[in-house]
Amino acid sequence: MKIAQVAPPWIAIPPQSYGSTENAIYHLVEELVALGHEVTLFAPADARTSAKQVSFIPRSLITEGVPWQANLKAYYHLHKSLEYIAEHDFDIIHTHLSSSSDMYIFPLTATLPTPHMTTLHGYFPFDRTLDNWTGDADNYFMEWARDVPLIAISESARKHVLHLAPSVTFAGTIHHGIQMQHYKPDNIQSGEALVWLGRFTYEKGAHLAIEAALKAGVPLILAGIKEQQSRDAMEYYRHLVEPYIDGERIRYLGPITTQHKIALLQQARALLNPIEWDEPFGVEMIEAMATGCPVISFARGAAPEIIWHGQTGFLANDVGEMTHYISQLDSIDRQIVRAHTAQYFAARVMATKYLDVYTRVIASQLTKATETSIKNTQPLVQVKTENMLSV
Repeated sequence: MKIAQVAPPWIAIPPQSYGSTENAIYHLVEELVALGHEVTLFAPADARTSAKQVSFIPRSLITEGVPWQANLKAYYHLHKSLEYIAEHDFDIIHTHLSSSSDMYIFPLTATLPTPHMTTLHGYFPFDRTLDNWTGDADNYFMEWARDVPLIAISESARKHVLHLAPSVTFAGTIHHGIQMQHYKPDNIQSGEALVWLGRFTYEKGAHLAIEAALKAGVPLILAGIKEQQSRDAMEYYRHLVEPYIDGERIRYLGPITTQHKIALLQQARALLNPIEWDEPFGVEMIEAMATGCPVISFARGAAPEIIWHGQTGFLANDVGEMTHYISQLDSIDRQIVRAHTAQYFAARVMATKYLDVYTRVIASQLTKATETSIKNTQPLVQVKTENMLSV
C-alpha cells in the first residue's frame, strides 16, 4: 500500500524529548515500513525515520523558536505536502490533528480524490491559545471536517469529542503503540525512586506527584519541559513545583532524551501520573509499562483503558489513594506489566489496526465514486420510446 503520512511540522520525528503525537507517528511509520508498505513521510527535514521523506522546511518549528500562534510556516508545510500528494499516486492520505494549525488540513484536502483520514490527537476546539483564549473558528472548519473519517486514540477521547463536536465522523478507535524492542526491561532490580514525566502544566499534575511522594516518604524524580511560551504554565512551575525541588527527596532532571527516559523508567519504582484532565491517551504510561515499570495514575481520560488495575499498576481517585498504592507496588509483577503492554500496545498491534482502517476508507471512497459516476450518467429527462418510429 502507498501511504502518505503528513505530520504536523512543530516537533521533530522522533521527538528529542516530549512529543506524544510525534512519538506515535514515528512508531507507526517504522512499523508500516517493517510490514512492507511504501510509506512517504511529509515532515520537516530534521525527521529521522525509515520511510521515504519529503520536506519543504529545514527544521521543526519549535526547534526554530517559532511560537505556536505563528501558523504561516505550518500552513506552507501542509499546503506544499498536499500539493505534492495531488501530483503523485497514493492509496491513502493519513494526516494528524493535534494543534490549531493542523485544522488547515480539512480545506486543503477537501477536493483531493485520494482517500483521506485523520487521527485526532487532541480535543476540539482547536481555535485557542496557550493563555486560554478560545474562538469559534472550529465551527466554520466543520464545513470540511465533518466528512473526514477520524480515528480516536482512546474510547474516552472519542466520547469526549462527540459531546463537543457531534457532527464529526469516527472510523474507529486505535490506541497508540510503541516498538517494544526499544523498551527492554533492565535485569537490575528496580530502584527506590518514583518518576514523573511530562510538561509542567497544572493539568499534568507534577505538584500532586510531589505531594504523593512526600507523603509516602519515597524520592521522586521529575523529568520534563517547562512551557516557556505560556505565562500560566511558568507561574504554575514557579509556585507549585520549584519550591519543593531539593535535589534529594525531589529531583528535577530537565528535558531528557528518549534513551535517558527509557533508562530512567527501567530503574524506576513506578511512574506517577496524577492527571487533572481527561487526557486523550498518555503515551508515557505505555512507555513505562513496556520496560516493566508499573504506573499509578488518576482514573481519568484514557488511563482506565491503559492500566490493568492491580496487575500493571493502580488507578487512584486522589492523592490519598495514590499514596496508599505506592505502598502496594511490591505486589506488581514487572514481567506481567511488560507482557500486557506487548499484547495491547505494541506498534505492530497499532499498525495492523490502521491498515484495516485504511482498507475500509479506500473501499468507502471507491463506493462513493462509483455511486457518483452512475448518478452522473443517468439521463436528465426520461424519454418515452414506445411511439418512436424505427429507422
